[in-house]
Amino acid sequence: MTQRISIEAVVNRTRGDVWKLFNEPDHITKWNFASDDWCCPRAENDLRAGGRLCSRMEAKDGSFGFDFEAIYDEVVHEAKIAYTMTDGRQAETSFADLGGKTRVSTTFDPEKENPADMQKMGWQAILDNFKKYAESA
Repeated sequence: MTQRISIEAVVNRTRGDVWKLFNEPDHITKWNFASDDWCCPRAENDLRAGGRLCSRMEAKDGSFGFDFEAIYDEVVHEAKIAYTMTDGRQAETSFADLGGKTRVSTTFDPEKENPADMQKMGWQAILDNFKKYAESA
């Protein structure tokens, strides 16, 4: 079995704010990409166990894009989400209250096509983009 990858960021917002900004589709489209030459033109999020998450991620120049899809295994309001991606990999994100700040921690199963360090950098870049968006929203 492949070693899971973990990333995290501390966001200077309350846990309730972070939860909303992380999970509502209108907000997801504003941060769910790793670099400024990418975008997330649409997102759907049925935030409940058995619900579906789907976000479209694509290069702004139209050269490449894909749908990220998963089914939620567990949702604990303002504390944790866990899901299984369409390829069977799993991920879990927790939201820890740090007294006005929130630690967002994600652990995920890597895919086999790309090196683990590349995947970690990509997921971390998306989380860093979320932090930047959340702290300016």
